[in-house]
Amino acid sequence: MKQIVFISVLLTSGALSADPATVVNVTADGTENVYRFNVTIEHADTGWDHYADGWRIESLSGEILGTRILHHPHVNEQPFTRSLGQVTLPNGTTQVAIRARDNLDGWGKDVYIFDLN
Repeated sequence: MKQIVFISVLLTSGALSADPATVVNVTADGTENVYRFNVTIEHADTGWDHYADGWRIESLSGEILGTRILHHPHVNEQPFTRSLGQVTLPNGTTQVAIRARDNLDGWGKDVYIFDLN
C-alpha cells in the first residue's frame, strides 16, 4: 500500500512583514492647551507595500486628540520626525499617549506616554 504525503507551505506577505511602527521620541511646545508635537517614528519601511503611514495623539482615556497622516514611505530616512501643530488638549491634561501606525498592521498596541510638564 502506498502512502502519499502532501506537505504544504503557505507564505503570505504578512509573514515577512516588518515590526510595527514605533514612536521613539516626542517633543512638544505650546501655550495654554494648544501644542505643536514633534514625533519621531521608527519602522522598517520596505516601500509602498509596507510603511509607517501615521501617528496620533490620544488622551490617557483613549480619546483621539490629533492625527498626522504620512503619505509616503521613508525607506532611506529612519528614524524620521514629523510635526503636527495646533493640537488642542482638554483643560488639565498633563500627559498624552502617542501611537504609531503602518499601512499593513494598523495602529500599534504600544504607546509612548508624553509628560507635558
